Amino acid sequence: MKFMLIMRATDEAFSKMMGIDFNEMLETVGKYNDEMIRAGVLVAAEGLDDAAEGVVVDHSSEPPVVTDGPYGETKELFGGFYILNVASKEEAVEWAKRSPMTGPGFRTEIRRVATIDEFPQDNEWVQKERAWREATGQL
Repeated sequence: MKFMLIMRATDEAFSKMMGIDFNEMLETVGKYNDEMIRAGVLVAAEGLDDAAEGVVVDHSSEPPVVTDGPYGETKELFGGFYILNVASKEEAVEWAKRSPMTGPGFRTEIRRVATIDEFPQDNEWVQKERAWREATGQL
C-alpha cells in the first residue's frame, strides 16, 4: 500500500527551521531518507518552494480566478511530502514518528494513495492511463 506523508508546519515552525544551518538540515533529513531507502519503503520525496511563490486557481466562478500566494490560511502550510510503499497505515505512522522535522508547529498528515487497480478496469480512461503508466515504466 502506498501512503503519502504530508509535511506541515506553522509559520513559526518554518521560521525556526530557517534558522538551522542548511548543511545540518540536509544531513538530518538525509539520514532519515537513507533509512527509508535502505528499508525499501521510499517511493518519492519532495520539498515545496515558498508558498509566496505559488498561485491558486479558484474554480468557484467562471472563468476561474487566479491569485498569487501565499493563499488561504498560512498558519499550517504544506511544505513537502513523502510517498511510501508500506504494508499498512500503522507502518506509515511509525515512519512518520521518526521524522526529523519535530517540535511545536510541525505535523505530518498521512493519507493512503489510491492505485489505478482500485478503479473500474473496463473504463476507457482507466485503460488509457494504465497504458500510459506501463509505457512510462510506472507500472
